[in-house]
Amino acid sequence: MTTAHRELAAEAASCVACGLAEGRTQVVFGNGSPDADVMFVGEAPGAREDEEGVPFVGRSGQLLDRLLAEELGMVRSDVYIANVVNCRPPDNRDPRPDEIVACRPWLARQMDLVDPSVVVTLGNFASRLLLETGTGITKLRGHNYRYGDPPRHLVPTFHPAAALRGGAGVLADMRSDLVRVRDLVAT
Repeated sequence: MTTAHRELAAEAASCVACGLAEGRTQVVFGNGSPDADVMFVGEAPGAREDEEGVPFVGRSGQLLDRLLAEELGMVRSDVYIANVVNCRPPDNRDPRPDEIVACRPWLARQMDLVDPSVVVTLGNFASRLLLETGTGITKLRGHNYRYGDPPRHLVPTFHPAAALRGGAGVLADMRSDLVRVRDLVAT
C-alpha cells in the first residue's frame, strides 16, 4: 500500500458524511494491490466485512477469490477491491442514494490512486453508478464499456452473491465476463 493510499484510508476512517457512520463497526476501505490492472467494485460491506475491515471476506468473497484464480489466474493481492459505499447498511439493506453520493468521492479517489486499466463492476449498484444508467446488470453484462478519464475498460458482471443464489447460469455468465477481463488485461 502506498503512502497516498494509507493517508486516504485514514481520512476515510473518520468519515461521517452520511448516516451509515452511526451504525458501523469500522469503515471498510478498498484493499489490494495499489497498482492493480484490475479493480473490482462491489455494493457495500456485509457483516463479516464490517467486523474484519476488509471487502469481500464472506461467502461472496470466497467465490470471488476462486473465480480470480480460475478465470484470471490471479489472487486477491493482484487486484484491488472496493465498494460503492464503505460502511455496512443496517440489516444489509441496499445503500440509499444519499449514502452512495456521500461515498462516491472515496471511490473516485481510490480509482485515481490505483489507476486500473479494467474496472469490473459487481452487480447493479456499482454498474449503474459508474455507467450512469438505470439499466440493470442482466442487460449490461456481456459487454465492455469505455469509462472515465483516462479512458478505462469497464466490464459489468453479476455480484458473487447473485451467483451463490442464482446457480449455474449466473456463475457461467460471471466466468464469461471474467474471461473478457482477462483478454482486456492481456492487450
